[in-house]
Amino acid sequence: MARDGHKYIFVIGGVMSGVGKGIASSAMGLLLQSKGFSVNLVKVDPYLNVDAGTMNPTEHGEVFVLNSGLETDQDMGNYERFLNRDLGGEDYMTSGMIYQSVIARERALGYGGKCVEAIPHVRNEILDRFDAAATFNGSDISVIEIGGTVGDFQNALFIDAARVLKMQHPDDVLFVMVSYLPVPGSIGEMKTKPTQNAVRQLNAYGVQPDFLIARSKHPIDAKRKEKIAIACSIRADHVISAPDIESIYDVPLNFESDKLAEQLTDALKLSSKKPTDLAAWKKFVKAVKRTDVPEVKIAVVGKYFDTGDFVLSDAYLSVIEAIKFSGAATRVKPSIHWINAKDLEKGNAAAVLKDYDGIIVPGGFGESGIEGKIKAIEYARTHQVPYFGLCYGMQLLVIEYARNVAKLKGAHTTEIDTETPHPVVAVMESQKENIAQGKFGGSMRLGSYPAKIVKGTIAHGAYKASEISERHRHRYEINPKYVEQLKEAGLVFSGTSPDGVLMEIAEMPKKEHPFMLGTQFHPELKARPLAPHPLFTAFLKAAAAQK
Repeated sequence: MARDGHKYIFVIGGVMSGVGKGIASSAMGLLLQSKGFSVNLVKVDPYLNVDAGTMNPTEHGEVFVLNSGLETDQDMGNYERFLNRDLGGEDYMTSGMIYQSVIARERALGYGGKCVEAIPHVRNEILDRFDAAATFNGSDISVIEIGGTVGDFQNALFIDAARVLKMQHPDDVLFVMVSYLPVPGSIGEMKTKPTQNAVRQLNAYGVQPDFLIARSKHPIDAKRKEKIAIACSIRADHVISAPDIESIYDVPLNFESDKLAEQLTDALKLSSKKPTDLAAWKKFVKAVKRTDVPEVKIAVVGKYFDTGDFVLSDAYLSVIEAIKFSGAATRVKPSIHWINAKDLEKGNAAAVLKDYDGIIVPGGFGESGIEGKIKAIEYARTHQVPYFGLCYGMQLLVIEYARNVAKLKGAHTTEIDTETPHPVVAVMESQKENIAQGKFGGSMRLGSYPAKIVKGTIAHGAYKASEISERHRHRYEINPKYVEQLKEAGLVFSGTSPDGVLMEIAEMPKKEHPFMLGTQFHPELKARPLAPHPLFTAFLKAAAAQK
């Protein structure tokens, strides 16, 4: 049951997926927060996976890891970036989580021998989780994005749970549909009929949208707002124009021009608290779009690009955004270029990489493209090109250094070569049993862990701190048996676990290389528009200096 006086805004998609429900939800959260309200954002994913950790990033996009270690949908990353704060596991749910919980309760006779059914038991579990998220956050308003599109079989129970909440608390619940209005090239006119049909589909669930966010290539005009209002029983001023724009970070400002936050709070019968302006946000948006600053060309050497004729940059979404944030902070314009690691395996890495000011190898798993990434790392090391390795990118940095500098012939990771003569990267002891038993979901080293930083290193100069906390997602670590040998060869482990056992950051001394650094953790997961990550900032500064 909902807490008395707590407000809920449900965001539901219409016509098709991928039109920006997550960004719309994030923008609403930011705007309501700027009005002085405490807001929590919740993502509902209707799939039966218990979490996002076992899904292919080429198909689904990146896995975003929370401080708690929960592996979630990439929208959770957008929520954190827009709200500029960490979210908890209560702010994410999947159908898999719901059913797992209901079934576990049934097995323990938690339902007292009743026949357990989707209605009411699964629906009640959903309602309990909506309430738990609000209670955990102590918020005034919950903005809850229901994944998928209206009409999908998978999300029907979540929409029905929202309907019941509206029935129980009519003054405390709003529905916002984010729908697409196409402009067919052969017609040249914005068409509203698909959206009208989507609203009727939602009506079939017993739900009437209070607001409609009209996504389209162009702004929606007054005539079509009126047409939607009449056909869909939505006030014309509650039809919000959301045209394609240059940056997702413009969306809150675009909504602000339509006074969306004021309209939402009026509809919820809320009086403004202590509003704050969006000056810092506007300053960031202006900085990220500047063209009168030096361009820095960054090569992202990855493997999750095999999607036909398209590049799925969503597989590395947080990396892209972290680069943008630090670019705005350092007054440079990062130009990001995708390099398929598999292509480097076949050809001359120097010919491909010679025009870049910096190279990033992001995280990943498995053998595919690994030697291409190692070629890129060797090129960066030998040609003094700033290099930043993230998770797997650090492990491969160590492998390349072990092979070519420490002269450990055949050095590798046991993830790829279990017979390597020099396993400089090896599976964590705590993970061996998980792998043997096929326990892959939610079983890695996940979430936030502390680390201590060595003074006088590049890492310490960036963080300006001796202790940090960062988010992890991996099974393999630098093998402690090789740490001293690698140090003797000149590699610096500038970040370690508090007990000194696990290597968290590896780097080359600055006197030997301007920026050759890798992290076992994922710093991109903590980068925010108004709080760029210090290591990304240091990397871009080094790349700009090289240019």
